[in-house]
Amino acid sequence: MTETVGTTMPRIGDAAPDFTAVTTHSQAMKFSEWQGDSWVILFSHPADFTPVCSTELAEFARRADEFAAINTKLIGLSVDSIHSHLAWVENLKQTLGVEINYPIIADLDTKVAQLYGMIHPGESATVTVRAVFIIDPKRTIRAIIYYPLNAGRNIDEIYRITRALQAADAYACATPVNWRPGEKVVVPPPKTVEEVAERLSHKGKDYDVKDFYLSLREQKVA
Repeated sequence: MTETVGTTMPRIGDAAPDFTAVTTHSQAMKFSEWQGDSWVILFSHPADFTPVCSTELAEFARRADEFAAINTKLIGLSVDSIHSHLAWVENLKQTLGVEINYPIIADLDTKVAQLYGMIHPGESATVTVRAVFIIDPKRTIRAIIYYPLNAGRNIDEIYRITRALQAADAYACATPVNWRPGEKVVVPPPKTVEEVAERLSHKGKDYDVKDFYLSLREQKVA
């Protein structure tokens, strides 16, 4: 994958831009190589040694095993230096008792932040907003969430939407409002008159049919 540099904001369905960067785990990490066959949650924070960001990074670290169990890697980013990152990681260990066990990108030149549209001038021209990119193993951006500087992220929701995307892929389905792992999924709507009739008749299907266009089922591989 060739590396690109630009200011166009990526969208859902786009290929995740590749890059090489300095991180707390490597002096030259190639993103695509580091990702391998995993899902990735790439998230930015405004600045090291700030209170809201500290709570977020600590919570991601506390739940890293949960994400690892669903084949998902975590990686953070801000425009601080590697020295600042390393000092902050040690400070969080001492202050909150949490080991930050995932890499944090030191993006001093804002190269990666620009690639991913993480700097929103209306919010701040000098630091990244709280962006979240969920990237699948094919390196396609599957979800994007932005939070302002003054509101911390909901890690429960980031975990939930990752599981929902994985379920959609595994079961050829969609997920309804407030879906949680293990709950019923949405069956794709019928595409022909015959399929509409079949759906309404419930023939041979273990569906919870609300109407021909809205049916639910247990999670079963399609």
